[in-house]
Amino acid sequence: MTKDLSTREIAESAKEAASVLAMLDEAEKNKLLLAISSELRLAQTEIEAANSLDLEAAKTSGLSDALIDRLDLSGKRFLSMCDAVLAVTKLPDPVGKEISKVERSDGLLLSKVRTPIGLIAIIYESRPNVTADAAVLCLKAGNCVILRGGKEAFRTNIAIGAAISKALNSCGLPESAVQVISNTDRETVKELAQLDGVVDLIIPRGGEQLIKAVVSMATVPVIKHYKGVCHVYVDKDADHSMAQSIIENGKCQRPGVCNAVETLLVHESIASEFLPELAIQLANKGVELRGCDRSHAICTEMKRATELDWETEYLDLILSVKIVDSLSDAISHINKYGSHHSDCIVTRDQSAAQKFLRAVDSAAVYHNASTRFTDGGEFGLGAEIGISTDKLHARGPMGLEELTTYKYLCFGSGQIRA
Repeated sequence: MTKDLSTREIAESAKEAASVLAMLDEAEKNKLLLAISSELRLAQTEIEAANSLDLEAAKTSGLSDALIDRLDLSGKRFLSMCDAVLAVTKLPDPVGKEISKVERSDGLLLSKVRTPIGLIAIIYESRPNVTADAAVLCLKAGNCVILRGGKEAFRTNIAIGAAISKALNSCGLPESAVQVISNTDRETVKELAQLDGVVDLIIPRGGEQLIKAVVSMATVPVIKHYKGVCHVYVDKDADHSMAQSIIENGKCQRPGVCNAVETLLVHESIASEFLPELAIQLANKGVELRGCDRSHAICTEMKRATELDWETEYLDLILSVKIVDSLSDAISHINKYGSHHSDCIVTRDQSAAQKFLRAVDSAAVYHNASTRFTDGGEFGLGAEIGISTDKLHARGPMGLEELTTYKYLCFGSGQIRA
């Protein structure tokens, strides 16, 4: 429990536990993760009951359907969370992995190896599965973690945290290794973000407003992405049926997530043929289209897009549409208005695809595939800790390796520097 401790006391107790976690071998970590999965399943009734109360409160407070969808942890989603814990046990432990090795002429051996970061604080909203995902990934990478979720998932997060504490205790490990902050006071976030020398890294997960707020107050390093303005560009040589499938999946499967498509770009030579069919398809899915003047001229039922639409993350069944004159124009639009998250080209032209893949400055760039794959699980990383649009030290979906840093192990036989 954290309610009787100050934020600094919580962090300092976690920091002490970090030295214990750093010494665990892979078998010991996997034993802990198996215990966490077991405790979560045993607590399913309590966790789902807490989640039901959170969902009821969210609906009463008027949260959007997309945000309520993120909050829901019932049924298959609960089981998926437990399965994600087990999946991490099957991933290789990155700690101690040798990145490179150099032997100097004097015989001094320099080995660069992965090592835990130490104490990580995760600030997040809505999705309560992050509580379990973040905990197990941090633990497998040898880190301790402080979890501060949003008020909308408060009850669910506490219930998940209680199950994780039981697992730590059953394995003879300090419960302070994973701590769920038991208040929703915003001042706690500021305090965490400024605990230099105690907290080693902050990872905010949530909406752009939350992430910018954390960055603005943080003196501790932050890994982040502000938003997901993802694009699909349908090239003049695209397979139309494939493009329609990719767009529908990217927009409609889960519109409230950061890898959903927000803007469609269409080459001018195919727009008059392609857009009317797509508009009917998406209308049947309840998607609102907001088009440029040329798109609106082809499909007059579209709303007219404004300049703001090109940089908006809707997180809803809304798609902005723009006709472009060339591949170069599509690339320029994406690099100007995009969020450097995930962008796709649909084309049969390999040369055009290669140009797009090289020139688009995003963490994940796709050829003929949905942007919805930008996810730690889909990338084979296990349950992800988040997605970074930074370029240092991690980019794209973040898994175990991104939760480590490195150090040099130097082996000598009495060498001294001349």
